[in-house]
Amino acid sequence: MSAEIYVETPRLILRQWQQADVKPFSELNNDEDVMEFFPSVSTVDETMAQIDRATNHIKQHGFGFFAVERKDNGEFVGFTGLSHPRFESYFTPCVEIDWRLSKANWGYGFATEAAKACLQFGFENLKIDEIFSFTTEHNIRSENVMKKIGMVKAGYFEHPSVADGHPLKRHVLYKIS
Repeated sequence: MSAEIYVETPRLILRQWQQADVKPFSELNNDEDVMEFFPSVSTVDETMAQIDRATNHIKQHGFGFFAVERKDNGEFVGFTGLSHPRFESYFTPCVEIDWRLSKANWGYGFATEAAKACLQFGFENLKIDEIFSFTTEHNIRSENVMKKIGMVKAGYFEHPSVADGHPLKRHVLYKIS
C-alpha cells in the first residue's frame, strides 16, 4: 500500500513517511555535509524519532514535514514541509517551512520546487496567513532557497535549542504572508 500523497510537483511527490524511508533518511542525517549547519549528525534512533514526530504531526494537523520522492526514479530524497516549531521564541507559536535533502539531490532545484508547492498548500489548502523559516546565519544555501520562494528577512534570533556559545546559535529568520 502506498503512502498518502499530500503535494505533487512536476518532478516530486510529497507524501506520508514509509518504512522504506528509514534507511535513506538515516544516511542523509548521518552525512556530515548535509548536517553541516546542525550541532551534530543524527543517530538511527534520533532519525526514527524525527520520522515519528513528522508522522504524528501530519496525522494530527493534516500537514507536516513530508517525505519527498522523485517521480522519475522513485528515490527518497529527503523532506520538505510545514510544521510547528518545538521551541519558544518571540515569533512562536507559528508555522515553519523547512527542507533537508540528500547531497546527491542538491543543485537540481528540488528544495525550491518542493518548498514553493508547500507554501501554496499552506496558503490555499490550510488557509495559513503567515509562514516562517529559519536557519543558522552561516547556511547561505538554505537562505537562498528562502529568497527564491519569496520569503523576506524578518530578523535574527538566538536558537534556544542550541547551546550558548555554539557557533550555530544565531539564526536568521524569514517569513512570507
